[in-house]
Amino acid sequence: MLEFLQYLPEVFTPWNFMILVLGTVGGLILGATPGLSPTMAVALLIPFTFHMEPATGLILLGAAYTSTVAGGAVSAILLSIPGAPANIATTLDGNPLAKQGKATSALHYCFISSFVGGVIGVFVLIFFTPTLSQWALGFGPSHLFWVAILGVTVIGTLGSGSVVKGLFSGFVGLWISTIGYDPVLGVERFNYSEHLGGGINIIAALVGLFAIPQVLSMLTPQMMPGGVQKFAMETQSVMTSVKETLQRWKALVVGSFIGVLVGLIPGAGGQIAGLVAYDQTKKLSRNKDMFGKGEPAGVIAAESANNAMVGPSLVPLLTLSVPGSPTAAVLLGGLLIHGLFPGPALFTEHAPVVWTFINSLLVGQLLMCVFGIMIARYSRFVMDIPEFYMAAAITVLAVFGTFSVQNSFSDVFVMMTLGIVMYFASKIGFSPSPVVLGIILGPIAESNFLQGQMIAEVGDGSFNYFFGGPLNIVLVGVVAMSIVYSAYSELKQKKQQRTAQQNDADYRAEQEGV
Repeated sequence: MLEFLQYLPEVFTPWNFMILVLGTVGGLILGATPGLSPTMAVALLIPFTFHMEPATGLILLGAAYTSTVAGGAVSAILLSIPGAPANIATTLDGNPLAKQGKATSALHYCFISSFVGGVIGVFVLIFFTPTLSQWALGFGPSHLFWVAILGVTVIGTLGSGSVVKGLFSGFVGLWISTIGYDPVLGVERFNYSEHLGGGINIIAALVGLFAIPQVLSMLTPQMMPGGVQKFAMETQSVMTSVKETLQRWKALVVGSFIGVLVGLIPGAGGQIAGLVAYDQTKKLSRNKDMFGKGEPAGVIAAESANNAMVGPSLVPLLTLSVPGSPTAAVLLGGLLIHGLFPGPALFTEHAPVVWTFINSLLVGQLLMCVFGIMIARYSRFVMDIPEFYMAAAITVLAVFGTFSVQNSFSDVFVMMTLGIVMYFASKIGFSPSPVVLGIILGPIAESNFLQGQMIAEVGDGSFNYFFGGPLNIVLVGVVAMSIVYSAYSELKQKKQQRTAQQNDADYRAEQEGV
């Protein structure tokens, strides 16, 4: 149970600790920059870990994951633009606090509550993952095939606003994963161009789908209509902020608890954790009317939830290959690149690497809090960065990072093509997360399906092998339920919107009649 302590010193080796500090500070800056989400930040960094030791590369990605989620609150508070979807709820009370001249206080609440929630989340990861990995030892090819399909359907139905579009995106990703050579027969599949001869490189797909659409969006003039309202940063002692945060312990507890629960649900993500925690904290508060007008408990609940989600979101990823968030889905690509296949054997065959990575998440939470509070006073500079400078920097990183993996211009061509297509697809409501997950989980689903077919040929047949047995039935049922429930939720939400619009129209008609 305390095996993780054995590998804790590995985090403090000079090289690993320097990477952890750089990843944390860089992640805070990237997260604080409008438009740079944690998912895109991790995707951009994956190529730079290619030549690192696996543990060091994962430390960099984990530090960026943790700190960009917290850093996203800076632009949410100062600019009213969430740095990431996980910071949407933070905007509701964070920006009103800044307008009241309490921007520094709001940032302190954010980083302190993120630290508390993040540490709780990592401890859940430490104590629950080995237990679940032992349970996963009983999984065969048919079970892993359904788990891969579950990953695509869950994130497909929760990662976008439409069930149909989410599932379609997931299956497009599965199709893209088949481009190249058949792993069994060795024949070419869907090779329409010489650039596709070796298939689609995961890094090119990750960078293209997440970074290029954001670059094109930054270059559109309507991104920040009306300019940015700038705030003066007041002086606030850290101890006062700690005391005021701990006084709102109910928001901390509710946010951390909900963040852990949502993180364990594959595909849910930080935005759901933050919004649910904010809503529940508001319902339990005696000052309900203050929410949305600058209530510190709103910031504390949202930020403790979206950081508490980080650790648990890796539990299904490390045990079952099912990511708990879109960023965890990208992190899955980083694990595979370093030859680490999530599953039951991960903690036995690669224990030093995995425990060093998890320990770095724990230490990273403390560094994130310390550096976050240190840079809070300089956060006003994010209000001065022109979008076209940021777009140019991201483009350079994307092209350099993609080319450096295989020294291939084809990868850059594929990256740009996927990014441009995704930009126009996002205009009509498609999300890159299901596509990426389809590309990543496609080979896992295909290899386990082929293995299952070979086993079924000498047994009871394919139907009985893939649909028989309690675990297969449960997994197929969960796949079906995830699709049906998401469709039901979408229809219910649309009905509520139509009712609200009708009530609004009736009210206006009544006022005009008077």
